[in-house]
Amino acid sequence: MSAAAGRGGDSLRVVAIADADSFVKWAASLLGGVDGIRRHLLIVRTPLTASVAQQRTALAGTGMQERDVTRLGFAAVQAWLEGQRPDVVLLAGRGPFVRLLGRVIDRLTRRPVVVAGLPGMAIPAQRGALDYRRHADLLVVHSHREERAFAELGRLIGVDVPTALATLPFAQPRSRMLALDRARALAAGTARPGTTLLAERPSAHEPRAKREPATDIVFAAQALVPTAREERAEITATLVRAAEADPDRRVVVKLRSRPGESETHVERDPYLDLLPDRRPDNLVVSYDSMGAALSTAAGLVTVSSTAAVEAVALGIPVIALDSFGVSKTLLNTVFVGSGLLGGRGEVVAGRFRHPLPAWLRDNYFHPPAESTWWSRVEELVARRRAGRLPARTVPAPRGGALHEAWHRASVLGRHDRTLSGAAALAIGVPATAALGRVRRGRVTSDGGTWADATTDFTLEPNPFHDSIRR
Repeated sequence: MSAAAGRGGDSLRVVAIADADSFVKWAASLLGGVDGIRRHLLIVRTPLTASVAQQRTALAGTGMQERDVTRLGFAAVQAWLEGQRPDVVLLAGRGPFVRLLGRVIDRLTRRPVVVAGLPGMAIPAQRGALDYRRHADLLVVHSHREERAFAELGRLIGVDVPTALATLPFAQPRSRMLALDRARALAAGTARPGTTLLAERPSAHEPRAKREPATDIVFAAQALVPTAREERAEITATLVRAAEADPDRRVVVKLRSRPGESETHVERDPYLDLLPDRRPDNLVVSYDSMGAALSTAAGLVTVSSTAAVEAVALGIPVIALDSFGVSKTLLNTVFVGSGLLGGRGEVVAGRFRHPLPAWLRDNYFHPPAESTWWSRVEELVARRRAGRLPARTVPAPRGGALHEAWHRASVLGRHDRTLSGAAALAIGVPATAALGRVRRGRVTSDGGTWADATTDFTLEPNPFHDSIRR
């Protein structure tokens, strides 16, 4: 994907601003797929900020190097951006973070084009996800299904943000991708109960480096789902059974954060705490990148992680667990019709599967020519330089300076050391908790509830109690 030239023939200057590890990975991967730009990643210190080790893992395979990264406190961001004068800023963080940085961009003397997006599968499309990004010039989505979901959500809540399609950047098809007919034949014809399907070997045009056979079962853990401790314990017990069923294969519990590190979402009942002290030697924990974990994977199991799409792109069979149901609150309705849903017994037996062709194009595997997000960005840059792209500024907070201080302190946590922030939190935390209870009690008639699995969007606040305050 090529980039347009900047003034005087210079390439466009693009800065991604992120904090949490999943957003660092997404932003670096997305920009890494654009040729001919001057890219940089600015990591802002918040309670969610990726550690140096998480940053290193997130950058692996993206084409971005450590020298392309700057880490700053929030107070220094505006001056840094003034000095960099980017043509484009990609805001990569949870909604309140995006809005806070949007206010910084509103104060710049030379306004860049503002792009925002979400770091993985975004079905169901959530009201807050769109509302917090309403000031962006462009919202990046990753499937035709997401395009429709956000368009319908925007119509219902009166938010009009242009969207553009990108291929999920760390799920690009590569040479291990099986032909669909061969994959289905492999899944249907050669799998024996109690065995794990072997992933396709590297193709002839890959380097002939010696590789270990791909035999691992990789479990992609998630912080948000399932939420119940007993369900997470059931998953842990399933992984133990899978390891015991075949001592010659590894069962890898792929975690996003080490003890003491933060990640995008609050994790209650971490799998590390649920694993038995005495467990099979072939049941291991990994903090490597997902790309590294999948390099030796014969199958991936998850509830609803975007890692499923990454595995599909590599031709690795998947089980998306439906043992606890299929619902928006499990974030797994996206897999309905995919052929990937399966239960815990199938994990133990190694009966992984490849997706049905009818599901692919609408769900993250559209043709590359349909991923036009960067050409849309180039058009927006040209319009802004010509004075034909009005700024979409963040609206002033309805509660004035006190509300703004509460918002800043909520995002920055201990990194906000202002008296106004401390005072605003003392007043605002109880008030927002009460408001949240009122909002959760409202019932919508537009099919946009978390309980309605027939739609791809929600109008209700999310049920995960996943505050950005840590």
